[in-house]
Amino acid sequence: MIDIKEINTIDQLEHVQQLEYEVWDMPPIPLHQTLTAVKNGGIVVGAYDGERLIGFSYGFSGFREGKSFLCSHMLGIDKNYRSQGIGEKLKLAQRAIAINRGYDLMVWTFDPLETRNAYLNLSKLKGICYTYIENCYGEMQDGLNKGLPSDRFEVSWHLTSDYVIQDIVIEVTNPVPVASCSLNEQGLLCLEITENLKYTKDFYVLPVPKDFQALKVQNPDLALDWRFKTRHILQQLFAQGYAVVKLQQQEKYNEYVLTKKTALPLEGEK
Repeated sequence: MIDIKEINTIDQLEHVQQLEYEVWDMPPIPLHQTLTAVKNGGIVVGAYDGERLIGFSYGFSGFREGKSFLCSHMLGIDKNYRSQGIGEKLKLAQRAIAINRGYDLMVWTFDPLETRNAYLNLSKLKGICYTYIENCYGEMQDGLNKGLPSDRFEVSWHLTSDYVIQDIVIEVTNPVPVASCSLNEQGLLCLEITENLKYTKDFYVLPVPKDFQALKVQNPDLALDWRFKTRHILQQLFAQGYAVVKLQQQEKYNEYVLTKKTALPLEGEK
C-alpha cells in the first residue's frame, strides 16, 4: 500500500535528498533551499511504502508576467516502483494542495523526446505544452541527459480549468503529419520533415521515439538528429499558436497531437 502525503520537515527533506541522488546520480538540491521553499509557498509531496520514501514531487512558488503559479521542479521515483501509477498520484496530490492554497496554474519541464513522461503529463493529467526551451539546463552530465542539449517542453497545467476538471477528451479528426519515419541501415527510425506546410489545419501529428534512451545508446548521432529536427518543427508550430495536447501510441513510434491553443477549453480558471 503506497501512501501519499505532504513533506515539510527537515528529516523528511533529508530522505528526499537521498532519493534524488539514487534517481539521478548527481548532488541533490541543498536542504536549506527546499526547506525555505516549503515555508514560502512551495509544495513537496512524498510516496511512502511503509516508512520508506519511494517517490516525491517538489515544487516552489513562481511568478511571471503578473501571475503567480507553482513551479513543479522535480519528480523522482525509486527504480523498483516505476510504471505503477505513482507519478500520477503524486501530481494529483500536489494539485489538490496547490488549489487549496490558491494556485490555478502549475508548470514544469520535461524532455520532449521522453515519451513515458509525455503520456503522464499530457494524456493522463491533461497538461498542455506551447513553450519550447532550447538547452534549458545547459550540458547536463547525469545518466539520463548526458550527451545531448537539454531541450525541454514547459507543461502548463491549468488546475481549475474545465479542460482538467471535466477531463475533456479532444476528438482528433484528420490530423496532418508534419514529418514521416523511415528505417536506416541499422533498422533504426529516422525522421524526415514534411516541407512547406502552412500550418492552417485543426490538428497536426509529430512522430517521436518510443524509447529515446535506447536510441541514444544505439546511435548517438541519430538521437541528436531527432533532437534538432523535432526542435525545429515544434518551435514553428508553437509560434503559430499550436499546443501539444496528448501523446498517441502507434506500432513503431509514438506521436504528439497538436491543435490551436485557442481551441482548448481552458476557461473556468479561478
